Amino acid sequence: MQSNMVRKVLSVWSWFVLGLSVLLWLPMVAVVRLVTYPFDKGAYAAGYLFRKVVMPNSWLNPLWKFTTSGELPDDMRKPYVVVANHESFVDMLLLSHLPTEMKYLSKIEIMKIPVLGQLMRLARDIPLVRGDAKSGVAALAVARERLEQRTSVLVFPEGTRSKTDDLREFSAGAFKLAIEGGYDILPLAIHGTRSCLQKDSWVQGRAAAEVRVLAPISTEGLTKSDLSELRDRVRNTIVDAREQLRAEYGYVASPSASPVDN
Repeated sequence: MQSNMVRKVLSVWSWFVLGLSVLLWLPMVAVVRLVTYPFDKGAYAAGYLFRKVVMPNSWLNPLWKFTTSGELPDDMRKPYVVVANHESFVDMLLLSHLPTEMKYLSKIEIMKIPVLGQLMRLARDIPLVRGDAKSGVAALAVARERLEQRTSVLVFPEGTRSKTDDLREFSAGAFKLAIEGGYDILPLAIHGTRSCLQKDSWVQGRAAAEVRVLAPISTEGLTKSDLSELRDRVRNTIVDAREQLRAEYGYVASPSASPVDN
């Protein structure tokens, strides 16, 4: 009981810090976007600054410990279609610790949150209506535009967070985008964010989370007929890396994981 009360108090503090940071970041990102607009159509600079909004929370939140590992490619402006597994809303906070900028395909509900949504639009993140085929097509078209502006794009190909400890099947959109544009895929493996925040709860968990950057996967010479094979290869790569992370953290899967759909 005492531990739960402590977590509630620390959660209130954490959300306060994050909310205050978002408010403070809005004018800064707006100014950067305005100043850089003539020569930075892809909003790389504004987006990079926006991702750093999570840093005060990371410094001051004793419940979460975030780690990054692996090596990013030397030139992220190449650019890449970045693919990651999806565990929690906290994924976005963890990924922001990577020293690079990439545009997120994000469900429209997140982009409707006051102030945060404005920041995401200034950063030129990409809205997606979950389950809407037309929205999916439109989002991929916008993603293609961002890639043409030399900015990497992040996709969660599971579409939504898994209801179990296992990865969901990957949708084809990210891989179609990569093959058609000749962009390499950069896989990321995420571990631990599910324990940071449970679905439909504001109370944060005491947890360590890590994102591991994996080796890029080339799409050179691939055609649409290779899409399924590419999708399976990327998924298997992430599954293997996530299992390695679980072993390193001594993770034990829960056989009765509560249903989640984030």
